[in-house]
Amino acid sequence: MKISVHAVGRMKTGPERELADRYFERFAKSGPAVGLEFSGVTEIAEGRGQSANERRRDEGQKLQAQLQQGSALFLLDERGKNFTSEEFAARIALLRDGGRKALLVAIGGADGHDQPLRGQAELVLSFGALTWPHQLVRVMLGEQLYRAATILSGHPYHRS
Repeated sequence: MKISVHAVGRMKTGPERELADRYFERFAKSGPAVGLEFSGVTEIAEGRGQSANERRRDEGQKLQAQLQQGSALFLLDERGKNFTSEEFAARIALLRDGGRKALLVAIGGADGHDQPLRGQAELVLSFGALTWPHQLVRVMLGEQLYRAATILSGHPYHRS
């Protein structure tokens, strides 16, 4: 199953980008052994609307344009559900084992995700009730995708 990341906002060069790239690279190398192929990160500019609703709608339309027919959609949102790393890995494995060909994981902009997208998502996931900077969310997502691949392969990186 192909896994891609959609991110609102551009990540500048610096330590956060280096760390995110490191985890995505680890995932890209470890994922194929468990049937997961990393398709990369697509960045879009923040919406230009005057209101939060307009910005969310603009960003949501750009995300919809990337969503292929039959792809699963996971949204990262502070109001989403909290999962353990094992539960997150199991949800990915369930999609893979169910024959899904693609998963798109989306990091929203400062205003969050558009309501129609939230209704369409198979999972709205939170990395906790705290609000995290976009750059750190990308690092944490890269690490959790890598961790999911190690959990599914039985690698000792993840120890319970």
